Amino acid sequence: MTLALDQVTTIFLAIALLVLGTFLVKNIGFLNKFCIPAPVVGGLLFALVATIAKALGLLEITLDTSLQGIFMLTFFTTVGLGASFKLVKLGGKLLVIYWLACGFLALAQNTIGVSMAYLFDIHPLIGMMAGAVSMEGGHGAATAFGQTVEDLGINSALSIGVAAATFGLVAGGLVGGPVVKFLVSKYGLKSTELEEVEEVKPLESNKPIQTNTFFTQLFLITFCMALGTYLGSLFSSATGFVLPGYVGAMFVAVIVRNIVDKVNPKIVDMQSIGLVGDITLGIFLSMALMSIKLWEVADLALPILAIVFVQVVFIVLFGIFVLFRLLGKNYDAAVMVAGFTGHGLGATPNAMANMAAVTERFGPSKKAYLVVPIVGAFLIDVFAMPIIITTINLFQ
Repeated sequence: MTLALDQVTTIFLAIALLVLGTFLVKNIGFLNKFCIPAPVVGGLLFALVATIAKALGLLEITLDTSLQGIFMLTFFTTVGLGASFKLVKLGGKLLVIYWLACGFLALAQNTIGVSMAYLFDIHPLIGMMAGAVSMEGGHGAATAFGQTVEDLGINSALSIGVAAATFGLVAGGLVGGPVVKFLVSKYGLKSTELEEVEEVKPLESNKPIQTNTFFTQLFLITFCMALGTYLGSLFSSATGFVLPGYVGAMFVAVIVRNIVDKVNPKIVDMQSIGLVGDITLGIFLSMALMSIKLWEVADLALPILAIVFVQVVFIVLFGIFVLFRLLGKNYDAAVMVAGFTGHGLGATPNAMANMAAVTERFGPSKKAYLVVPIVGAFLIDVFAMPIIITTINLFQ
């Protein structure tokens, strides 16, 4: 028996699973502790049920995910519009060092993934899906680039990317605290700040969203989407170099944001753009994850786990022996290593959770709470995206 869901019903199901995932994350300690995204929980739960139903011959569900690309495109555009380089000046030298380290990490993660793919005799792009795409990129990038890689003829790339991102997310939450505890104990580090500080949230505000302001942001978003996809398509046709539309839109948005800031910094309202980004990311992830075919990754489970394990070992060693020293070899540097481990293997919320656990025990760090959210929220993609795109074109 086959159940075919149309476009509208598929979107409803995606939102329903997002709501369900939110409820489960709030009420299940493990999911909450490791900052597992709500759409990942809801989407994967549905994918698991659908897989079991198909395996038992009870029901096969087909989904119309034709609008998934629009949600994905919108999300990456909002990421680009958040990339104000004024924030780089705000973070100073430490932010630049941390940002460059994230760029190096993306390169290293792709090198590890591709190298181990050759070791296991699987396609190098499968290895890449367990590299920077799913580690630094998290579920959002894994889902987006997974579809791009599948379009190149690599089956199950999306499912593998999502699986690797999930493993990485849990690992990032597990190892961040112990790494900082080791650094604090070995070097006798202490916080130099006497009182707790609130988490720095440069992209948020408490002001109410105005209709006119919101429509201005929609104008900016859709302009960047239209121009970015057009230029990306033109570039791909002229050079033969694969450049997904959402990547073109994101980089056009970065340019637009910084031009607009020169004209009038008040035009861009990150509260509105952040809201649009959160909504579109949630629906996009939910739609993508609920439609993955879990049975396609069964044969690749061992190689993917092995690659993720090596990624975890690498980021721990890099954080302790390289990044910690580059950032000043002090308590602030140790806290930033916790954040680096969190979003280097998962996502920015993972990084913030790591730092919250560390600062609650050992004391506050204003510098870490300034640098890590700014880089993790959007600046990281300025380096990671070109590295991922280049890797795809090298091994397609």
